[in-house]
Parts: sequence; C-alpha cells; structure tokens
Amino acid sequence: MAHIPYGYKIEKGIAVIDEEKAEKIRNLYKGYLSGHSLSIAAKTAGIDVYHGTAGRMLRNKYYLGDEYYPAIIDEETYEKAENERLKRAEKLGRIFEPKKEEKPEVFTRFTMSQAVKEYTNPFTQAEYIYSLIESEDRQDVSQ
Repeated sequence: MAHIPYGYKIEKGIAVIDEEKAEKIRNLYKGYLSGHSLSIAAKTAGIDVYHGTAGRMLRNKYYLGDEYYPAIIDEETYEKAENERLKRAEKLGRIFEPKKEEKPEVFTRFTMSQAVKEYTNPFTQAEYIYSLIESEDRQDVSQ
C-alpha cells in the first residue's frame, strides 16, 4: 500500500481530510510564514518531525488538492511558503546552480604519414596508427 500524506486518511477507498492533522498542516504553514524555522513551526503546530521532513511537508503539492486528495491549503499559501523557503535558502547560500558543462574539442581532420606496418594484435596496430598522426585540426562544436 502506498504512503498516505500526513493530514489525510482513507475511508472506503477514498482519501479524505483528517481534520485534526490537517489543522496541524495549516498551522505549520502559518508558523513558517510568520518567521519560524521549519523545526519550530512544526513543533508549534504539534507535528513531531525533523527539519527535513517539515520542509518536504511544505513542498507537498498534494495539500493543494488533486483528483484523489482534497485540498488542505490554498495555492496562495503554498506559493508564499515556497517563495519564503527559496528566499531563506538563497540568504543562507543554499541555492546551487548547476555548472555549465564545457563542450569538448572535437578533432575532425588529421594529417598522418602512410601506414606501412601491419600488426596482428589490434591494440598494437591502433597504437601504431595513432603514432603516425602529425597534426590535428579542431572543429567548433558549439554549432
């Protein structure tokens, strides 16, 4: 059976709001938006979870409602909490932008002398052929 998000319960195969727990979720959002840390907002709301779990609860889109789960919070509250979370993360230097990968240089033209030796070992033959390369021309791969 799949995990049911905190604040919901299943009755006759349908997800319904567990009003007692849903009120704690609403209080978690209120506490966080009033300036409390995730841990303190959760503790004040009566939810005994770690910092990371409280953060995941704030980002849980099921609380907005979907075809299976009824809404516990409105979209405006969710967006305010997400914006606040990003603002705090940026202030603490916890926003990491992925580094741009440099495209490798691709050698497309080679100048080499004529191969005159032939080896039975394919690795030795490859080493020999590569040793004959005299110059390489680069091609711009940013196209």
